[in-house]
Amino acid sequence: MKISKEAKVGLMAIVALSMLYFGFNFLKGADFFSSKYKYFVVYDNVGSLQPSNPIKLNGVQVGQVKSTELLTDRGNKVLVTLEIQKNVLLTQGSKVMLTSELLGGSALMLQVATGGKQLQQGDTLVADSEKGIQALLQEQALPVVKNADSLIINLNRIVKQFDQTGYVLNKLLTTTDQTASGINATVAQNRQAIAATLANVNALSASLIETEKSFKPILGNLKTATDSLKALRLGETLAQANSAVATLQKSLTALEQGQGTAGKLLKDQTLYDNINRTIVSVNKLMTNFRQYPKRYVNVSVFGKKDKGPADSPADTTLKF
Repeated sequence: MKISKEAKVGLMAIVALSMLYFGFNFLKGADFFSSKYKYFVVYDNVGSLQPSNPIKLNGVQVGQVKSTELLTDRGNKVLVTLEIQKNVLLTQGSKVMLTSELLGGSALMLQVATGGKQLQQGDTLVADSEKGIQALLQEQALPVVKNADSLIINLNRIVKQFDQTGYVLNKLLTTTDQTASGINATVAQNRQAIAATLANVNALSASLIETEKSFKPILGNLKTATDSLKALRLGETLAQANSAVATLQKSLTALEQGQGTAGKLLKDQTLYDNINRTIVSVNKLMTNFRQYPKRYVNVSVFGKKDKGPADSPADTTLKF
């Protein structure tokens, strides 16, 4: 059977188009030799996410983005179709985190929940997003920019104040120059009077020096006299103190030897015993008087005087 040239050209065209289609999809990341499950996830904004971007689980690529579709009926949200390998078991609660890579691209990171029911092909995963480096840098740079603006405003205020201060300083320097000129003119006009005043001051200083020389001997004599008076008063005070100490010593010696009334009281045992006996007798008398006052005072009109017992138990309360 002979095939015509037209059939051969058509067949070669079909093979070429097929190879072009499959080659293009293969370069986009499509794998025709492994089966994958399709899942869906909805984002508010996908950033720079494009079809064929990788889907990673713990840093290992397990799938890729199939397509992105704008949902106009749901507030312009973006529906992302995912192709994930069949051997990756996804459960309810699993998340797909949209992350930004260092060079500006986007990728999806799987976070598989544990303990949930296994998802089926066509189910929707939970969407989540992570702030990229650009967003973090913007957040960190925003306070710095605000502070820089405030600093610039404050610097402008300070510069304006310096301008005013410079104007005031210029006026002050002008006034100072004028004042210095006036002082110079005044000094020039009164130079002779100032010279005469300085001569008088020098003469007065010389006179004061001579007067000081005259005062030095007088001050020396005055100091000697003051020292003599101090020494004299101190000698008198010491003499009086010695006399008082000597008198006290004599009194103590007399007491120790039993001289005088106080000495006898301290040293004479007989006198001490007699005084004790007298005190005991007076005590007995007062006790007897308190118990039997009629023995000493009798005011009875009739009857016999009651002298009471000759002795009373109270009389013997104190004995020597």
